[in-house]
Formats: sequence, C-alpha cells, structure tokens
Amino acid sequence: MLLDVKLPVYYIFKRILPDILRVMLISIIFQLLKYFFGHYLPLIPLQLATILGSSISLLLAFNVSQSYDRWWEGRKIWGAVVNDSRTLVLQVRSFLQPEALSAREASEHLTAVAYRQIAWCYSLGESLRGQDPMPSLAKFLSEPDLAYAQAQKNRPLALLALHSTQIRELHLKQAVNTFQQVQLDSTLVRLCETMGQAERIKSTVFPANYRLLVHFLIYLFLGTLSLSLVESMGFWEVPVLLLIATTFFLIERTARYLQDPFNNAPTDTPVTAISRNVEINLKQLLEEPNVPAPLTSDTFYLM
Repeated sequence: MLLDVKLPVYYIFKRILPDILRVMLISIIFQLLKYFFGHYLPLIPLQLATILGSSISLLLAFNVSQSYDRWWEGRKIWGAVVNDSRTLVLQVRSFLQPEALSAREASEHLTAVAYRQIAWCYSLGESLRGQDPMPSLAKFLSEPDLAYAQAQKNRPLALLALHSTQIRELHLKQAVNTFQQVQLDSTLVRLCETMGQAERIKSTVFPANYRLLVHFLIYLFLGTLSLSLVESMGFWEVPVLLLIATTFFLIERTARYLQDPFNNAPTDTPVTAISRNVEINLKQLLEEPNVPAPLTSDTFYLM
C-alpha cells in the first residue's frame, strides 16, 4: 500500500519510460517528415485529436474506477479478516466451560486456536501473492498441524479444517455446548467466505483486450495529435506531446496496478501488515508478555 508520503520520481516514471520514448520517437519522425517532405504530410485538424482525446479520457476514467473498486474490495475483505479473527478467539475464550476442562487444558486450546488463526492470516496473504507460506507457519503451529498443512495444496483451507476439527472435539468433550458450536462454525464460515472472495479477485484477471485497446487508442490519439501540432507549433510540438503522453500513460498505469491488489507490489493491499496487527491483537487477548510491534516502513509503501 502506498503511504501518504512523497513518492520518488523514479517509481512514478520508470514504468512509463518505454512508452514516453516511443512517443518521442514518433514525434521526432514527424518533425523530420515535415522538414524533408512537408508537402506530403496530411493536414489533420486539431478537432479530430480533441474528439479522440475526450473519448479516451472517458475510457481511462472507467478503467480507473473499475480498478479502484477491485482494490477497495480487497481492502474490505481484509478488514473482515481482522474482525472475524478477533471474534473467533473471543468466542473460544468466553465459550470454554470450566467444568469440562482444567485451566491448563482450556489455555492450551485457546492458544492453539489463536496461534492457528494468526498462521491462517499470514498463509492467506502469502498464498494470494503466490509465495510459499510454510516458512511463516512453523513458529505458530504444532508439529501435527504443520505436517497436515504441508500435505495440503490450499494451506489456508487446511488450517480452517483444523479449526473445525478442534471445535468438534471440544463439543464432544462438552467444553462447548451445541449453540456455541454453531456460533463458532458461523465464524469459520465467514472466514471461508472471505478467503473465497480474495481468491476470486486474485484468479479473475481484468480483461487484457480492454487494456490493449486503451493502450492502442492512446497511441492513435498521440499520433493524430502530433500530426495536428507539427504544422502549428514546430519543434515545440515535441515537449507538448511528451507532456500530454506522460499524463495519459500515468493514468493508464495507475489503473493497471490497482487491478490486482495481491500482486506483491507497492500498490498491494498491505496483507502482511494487517496479519501482524491480527497477531498483536490475538497475543494481547492471550495476555502474552512479548507482543511484536506493528510493521513500519522506511520506504514509500507498506506491504
């Protein structure tokens, strides 16, 4: 997630530099054609370029709007992850029946659920980014849980299955009653739905043909604008065209990076930082003395 700080110039322009160089090359070619073959260049009215620019602006506005909707949905999903993670541990802590379990057993069960939920948050975020979550899970899971997760392809789903098994065992031991089991299962269902929503965003790509069409139309507009300005502005057409091109390509690239909020990029939803906040909250609920600090960043983004 980009932070509210001054963005470095290299980050803003490095992605559009190839496009800007191509536009500059096109502009220089038209300048040379005007100089050597001025009578053969077509006279294109500026109104045509204006109409094209207005149409492309509408397409870019739609593109940015849809891309931001995807990014914002990803952020809302992880807000639900935080809420349901806290809810699950609070429910287990309040539901466990003291007459069915000793204080030590109740503490072990609560700790197992809390640590497994912390592991679930980290594993979900890393899985969405295409990373291997297993190295992050070793410090949160018991050996049997770790071995079970290792054998599964979908590690976050495996951890939810372990949650479900433990809740069923607590119900069989009468450590939670039937109504409490239903409440815990409802929380697990919400966590599973949240995971599915995040996976849907990750697996559903923004239509590539739409992106290519917008990219082509930008070049068509800039070429038309260059032919329209080359007669009236002379050499000044080059910097003017580059300035306009920079604006259009920056907007297009901004939309492209917002389309995937789980791409391990600075524009991502900060799933690692959110998972760390969940870890802090749940360890405080366990009243543990050593609670990690929230993630901070010395750069312009937070992952």
